[in-house]
Amino acid sequence: MKIRKRLKNFVALIAIIFLIHIVHALTLDRIIQYVEIPFYSSRVSEDLDGYRIAFVADTHDISAERLERVVARLNETDIDMLLVGGDIRSDITDSRWYAIEILSRTETTDGIFASPGNHDLPRSRYFSELRTHGVTDIFNNGIHIHENFYIVGVTAPWHIADAVSAAHPDDFVLLAVHIPDVTMETSTNGIDLILSGHTHGGQVNFFGLWAPYFYFTDGITMHGQRFREGWAKSADGVPVYVTNGIGTYFPRVFARPQVVIITLRRDVQRGISNP
Repeated sequence: MKIRKRLKNFVALIAIIFLIHIVHALTLDRIIQYVEIPFYSSRVSEDLDGYRIAFVADTHDISAERLERVVARLNETDIDMLLVGGDIRSDITDSRWYAIEILSRTETTDGIFASPGNHDLPRSRYFSELRTHGVTDIFNNGIHIHENFYIVGVTAPWHIADAVSAAHPDDFVLLAVHIPDVTMETSTNGIDLILSGHTHGGQVNFFGLWAPYFYFTDGITMHGQRFREGWAKSADGVPVYVTNGIGTYFPRVFARPQVVIITLRRDVQRGISNP
């Protein structure tokens, strides 16, 4: 009798856990979260103190209407730059590139910049769409936004050194790399902050803490849970923030779609004070 009762309790517990995850997937995991993050560093100049960067990645199959609401929300927020972190669409045979046009309507102080992801093929069409809609390409190169602010976009580890080489010693250097594993494969010296996507917040998580998805899907990440979501570090200790992305890849379970807004803050006393 005791064994049967324990078995019933165990089955009931599993059912409750399963129900919690289903409810989360059908509710919160369909609502885009706007995450405000301050980034403190002694390398942020006085001119950059308070600079706001909106980071959007992995739009994939998001509907035009849903993405238009994201842009409307951003346009109600004071942002200095929009950085698009790759995977504009899901299927390379898909002719829809509407996400670039919609994102190009975002109102910023310094413009909109994009670094491609693994799905943004063919590259020729991707670059053409960026030019058509006035989005600045940072594909394996860098650009000075201000005298002391340099942003870089890469797709492979061997491009990082060349892309960063034009930065000045006093520049705050921001790297956008779609696949965070790249930051484990070469030196990231000279970079102050790295923004990535690609992992979709683990896609399906056990209470938002662990994603089996990484172990059953080849090539998503070779570093276990390291780059599931949020703060991590590159191989040589540079802060990496990995966004969940906003696309409609399903199912999402305890992996809410998100837009990240990072505010740069000067902190001379503590230096870099992030995870």
